[in-house]
Amino acid sequence: MSTTLTMLELPSNPRNIAKVERFVAEVVEEFKLSPDLYGNILVSLTEAVNNAIIHGNDKDESKKVQIRLRRRKDSLAIRVTDQGRGFDHHSIPDPTAPENLLKIGGRGVFLMHELSDNIKFHNNGRTVEMHFKIQ
Repeated sequence: MSTTLTMLELPSNPRNIAKVERFVAEVVEEFKLSPDLYGNILVSLTEAVNNAIIHGNDKDESKKVQIRLRRRKDSLAIRVTDQGRGFDHHSIPDPTAPENLLKIGGRGVFLMHELSDNIKFHNNGRTVEMHFKIQ
């Protein structure tokens, strides 16, 4: 059962990533979340929005990134959607593999997996949905 829906829409300019911190701070205050959860949500959401702006929408400011947060009884579901072509999330190399340690890229999705309780990709990779357990 959903209890709350919060949305934020951003033009695809990397400067708008700074708005994510304010959005997360408001969510944490509204739902009285722990500092640990704040950090996990902030890093995960920042990575998702960064990927959507830079890789999904190719920094095209005419394209938007939409953040939808839905509070459920014991979790938060956060969806980030871009207007790009999408991608195959299975094709991202493991950044912890020895041959990838010095390579750039792939760490954002890895961090989202590590810091959220569940992650799913929808719409051919244009939407990432992260779930965070709350008390």
